[in-house]
Amino acid sequence: MIIREIKKEDNAKIKEIIQDSLKSLGLAIPGTAYFDPQLNDLHHYYNNLKHARYWVVEMEGEVVGGIGIAPFNEPDKICELQKLYLTTKSHGLGLGKKLIETALSFASKHYEKCYLETTNELKTACILYEKFGFTLLNEPLSGSDHSAMNAWYLKDLN
Repeated sequence: MIIREIKKEDNAKIKEIIQDSLKSLGLAIPGTAYFDPQLNDLHHYYNNLKHARYWVVEMEGEVVGGIGIAPFNEPDKICELQKLYLTTKSHGLGLGKKLIETALSFASKHYEKCYLETTNELKTACILYEKFGFTLLNEPLSGSDHSAMNAWYLKDLN
């Protein structure tokens, strides 16, 4: 297992993983990452933002998932954990945990808080976020793009 920063040649595979995951949950709908305009070129998107990164995880030379950190509310030093998706075959191997550790380690160097949006249907992910110290919010933070999400979390990084 290798976790590394996204390369341009990873764009199509990670887009496929994200969209396949959302489709399998019935979430190939507006208001989810499925229709994010940056999905076609995540490498370019994350490399052109200050204090942002996207990592992919490889198993046996194949990209099986990824995670990103991007600015959310810069004046308040809040970043967003974004686009944590894994292929079905890589579930249950602890890769999500490793990706979150990588992302939060980076985020803690540049931000004071980390925000994320998800759906209650992703029960395993919600449990994992809570294990990492994310607190469930009653509503999204102002500026949220993903209107179809129904679970919002915030974590202090200090």
